[in-house]
Amino acid sequence: MAGRWIETWEPEDETFWREKGERVARRNLWFSVLSEHIGFSIWTLWSVMVLFMGPEYGVDPAGKFFLISTATLVGALVRVPYTFAVARFGGRNWTIFSAVSLLAPTLAAFWVMEPGTSYGTFVAVAALTGIGGGNFASSMTNINAFFPLREKGWALGLNAGGGNIGVPVVQLVGLLVIGTLGAAHPRLVLGVYIPLIVVAAVCAALYMDNLRPVRNDTGAALEAARDPHTWIMSALYIGTFGSFIGYSFAFGLVLQTQFGRTPLQAASLTFIGPLLGSLIRPVGGRLADRHGGARVTLAAFAAMGAATALVIHASATASLPVFLVGFTALFVLTGLGNGSTYKMIPGIFHAQAIEKGLQGEAAAAHGRRLSGAAMGFIGAVGALGGLAINLAFRQSFQTSGTGTAAFWSFLAFYAVCSAITWAVYLRRPAPVPAQPTKPQIGYAEV
Repeated sequence: MAGRWIETWEPEDETFWREKGERVARRNLWFSVLSEHIGFSIWTLWSVMVLFMGPEYGVDPAGKFFLISTATLVGALVRVPYTFAVARFGGRNWTIFSAVSLLAPTLAAFWVMEPGTSYGTFVAVAALTGIGGGNFASSMTNINAFFPLREKGWALGLNAGGGNIGVPVVQLVGLLVIGTLGAAHPRLVLGVYIPLIVVAAVCAALYMDNLRPVRNDTGAALEAARDPHTWIMSALYIGTFGSFIGYSFAFGLVLQTQFGRTPLQAASLTFIGPLLGSLIRPVGGRLADRHGGARVTLAAFAAMGAATALVIHASATASLPVFLVGFTALFVLTGLGNGSTYKMIPGIFHAQAIEKGLQGEAAAAHGRRLSGAAMGFIGAVGALGGLAINLAFRQSFQTSGTGTAAFWSFLAFYAVCSAITWAVYLRRPAPVPAQPTKPQIGYAEV
């Protein structure tokens, strides 16, 4: 089984899918989830490491926010090359490499995580953990090619949701260590992940496949980059995934800084929101399959605005219980929105193919080609939203000592995302900015 390449892949052919395709696709999905899951844990590792950094480390809250911002930034930037690496090297081959590469930041953190290490060294190691963020892009591009359009919402949601769960899992591991041994043993967290990385790489080598029909297509990348829908969806993904990953990184620090929680108290709360947001992401994809991604996305943004308003009230009145309710609701809603927005991407490009006169497998192949390329850009820009959230919190705490000002800016952005979703994908007829002279089609069902 090692080194295998699948020469022909036609998931839209129902006979092919029933007799062979579904079984192979699902096997690749499960082991893709495993590798991406660990990648997310390593990417968000410093959201846990900063909880171990007491006064003896000499790093203030602004410095800690900068550490997690650095990891977020690198994770966003590497998503673009990781997307195209799947076509260049094969999904199985790249999964093996990307899993093994996680040993570098994990071992580096194991080496430096002690008082007396220079702040510059911490920044460099935090940046290195950013490569874990790239695993998402390559994994989603790979799984997108395996599944037919009618199942992409569920498959992509399950793949991403299983990966996203890596965030609360690493936080739970941190909680376990802090709760049992105190905050003086951060290396135990890292020691847990080193063997898991090896397991993920071995499983990818034994059980995953490369798809020969997936080719490194620079033309698709350029075409996707020129299409306005790529950048419209990037903005929406900033609102959903950018919020999820930004809040995941920052939640523990916000609890410590604004509400005076101890490391143990913060760690005991931070995993709940990311866990719920991760678990519900496949539900967002399934709802999008049934009701249309644009409708689900608009509902998610409207509800995120309401939850943010509740958080603002709690922040202004220093009510921790209300703050936790609002913040947890935000995580759940970002998870729903993550699933629905990623379902929209292949649907949009498939709809464009039909508009161009393509039918059947030709339309499906066109949609896979462009949506796979677009996912790299969309995933990267969306992850940059997490950086913006961390920097907004850093500035808000520096100037006022609370995160209230940051939450006001998030509320305004969710209102903008709601307006964009309605105007571009739900208003009838929906405009197609890439081809304004052609008959226009609606995207409410994507």
